[in-house]
Amino acid sequence: MVGDIEDSAIIPVPNSDLVMVKNIDIFTPIIDDPEIMGQIAAANVTNDVFALNVLDISGMLVFLGIKKNMPMEIAEGILKGIRHFIEDKIDSKVLGGHTIYSEWPLIGGEASGFVDKSKVIKKNYVESGDTLILTKPIGNQAIMAAYRLQKNNPNLLKAYSKAEIDKSIDLAVEYMTLPLRDVVKAIHSYDDVSFVHSMTDVSGFGLAGHLKEMLQNSDLSAEITRVPIFKLTQELSHDFGNKFDECEMPETAGGMLLAVDSKYAQEFSEKLEKEFHVLNWIIGSINNDYDPRCVRVSKNVEYVEITTI
Repeated sequence: MVGDIEDSAIIPVPNSDLVMVKNIDIFTPIIDDPEIMGQIAAANVTNDVFALNVLDISGMLVFLGIKKNMPMEIAEGILKGIRHFIEDKIDSKVLGGHTIYSEWPLIGGEASGFVDKSKVIKKNYVESGDTLILTKPIGNQAIMAAYRLQKNNPNLLKAYSKAEIDKSIDLAVEYMTLPLRDVVKAIHSYDDVSFVHSMTDVSGFGLAGHLKEMLQNSDLSAEITRVPIFKLTQELSHDFGNKFDECEMPETAGGMLLAVDSKYAQEFSEKLEKEFHVLNWIIGSINNDYDPRCVRVSKNVEYVEITTI
C-alpha cells in the first residue's frame, strides 16, 4: 500500500469527470443505547466520505456482528439508528448489508458518493499561512470513558459532579451524531472551492494526528493555538492518562478539520455559522516555524469549554 494518506478511496468513473469516493468503517460500541449507537456508527462511516467534499452519499451498506444470544431489539435498535441518521439526517438510503455472529458486537458498514473530480478536496496539500478551522469540540474519548466508569466503577469519579458529567456526555453524544454534510454544503455554495486547501475528519489519531496527515507532502509545520473542548475533558484526560496536552486523544465521529487560505478564512468561518448553522473555531495555522511536518501545541494555547451545539 503506497501513496498519499486519504480518508476514503477515490475511484475515477470512466468516460466522465466524476470520481466515486468510498469508505468502510467498523468499530465496537461505546454507548448502551442501540439507536444512538447506530447513529454514531453511521456518522463514523459517512464522515470520511464527506471529508473528500462529497455532498451526497449514494447509500450505505450496513455491517453487524452480533452475539447469538443478543436480544433482537438491540440489533433492531442499531438498525433503526443507522436508518434515522442516513435517511433523516443526510437524505440518503440504507441499501442493504451483511450480518455475522460475533462474540463482541461490531457495527459499521460502507458508504460511497460521487463528486466532480475538480471539487475533490484531499488532505495532502497545505500552504504557509493557512488558517486551521475545526467544526466540533474534542474530548469525547475522556467523556465516554467517564460514561463507562459511571456504570462500572463510579467510585473513581467521586471527585466529579455527576450532573456535570451527564451534561458533557449528552453534549458529546449530540456532536457525535451530528453529520458533517453541512460543512460540505457550505463549501459547495462557492463556485471556486480552491480556497480550501486540505480537509479531513478528526477521528482515531486525534486532532494533532490528523493535522500531521495534512502535512504529509509538505516541509511546513503547524501550530495549534486554540482548542474547543467538552467541559471536564481536561480534568478527566489527566486522570485517565489521555494525551490531552498533546491534542492526540482519539475522537469518535469528530469534526471537520480544514486548512483554508487565510484571506478567506474569517469570511468562510462566519458563513459556516450564520448560513449553515455549523459552529466552528479557528484553532491555529500552517507555518514554517518548526521542523517539517511537526505539529506543535502553543505554550499559550487557549482551551475553550463548549456547552452548546
